[in-house]
Amino acid sequence: MALVVVASNILVQYPFTPWGLADYLTWGAFTYPFAFLVTDLTNRRFGPKAARTVVYVGFAAAVVLSIVLATPRIALASGTAFLTAQLIDVAVFHRLRQRLWWMAPLASSLIGSTVDTALFFTLAFAGSGVGTADYWGLTLPVWVGWATFDFLVKAVHAVAMLGPFHLLRSRIKASREEYPAL
Repeated sequence: MALVVVASNILVQYPFTPWGLADYLTWGAFTYPFAFLVTDLTNRRFGPKAARTVVYVGFAAAVVLSIVLATPRIALASGTAFLTAQLIDVAVFHRLRQRLWWMAPLASSLIGSTVDTALFFTLAFAGSGVGTADYWGLTLPVWVGWATFDFLVKAVHAVAMLGPFHLLRSRIKASREEYPAL
């Protein structure tokens, strides 16, 4: 998890230039969703308590990096969004773990990504005066466009990560222990 957090915090500084998307995305949008895969695989094998521990380790790495790399507002937004979204991911995955193999990782990642995107972009940029832009005929704060594209990448990743999750889940045997309710 710490590796995903470190990579994402560094890569968020670099605009994603292919296809003219530099004004909408950074490379960090493509690495951060791997955090959900790490959390889900940990949850599957070791249960929600271990998954929460992995989240806390990632959060600690994020706090250290944010102090060095980000403004206080961005650091607070990033830490709040990460911790909240990942803990929600753990809870949703745990509740759905006995259903179809793809349901828990997909639902938990999509819900966690929604929370992460909404919290981060709102806390980081709402009321900050970053300006407006026209999106599909609507004039909106520019951060709404950033959030939209960021979420779209996370949603695509949530679906794409079902392949690796399916392959790895057969190698990572689910723990047979019964876990208490969260």
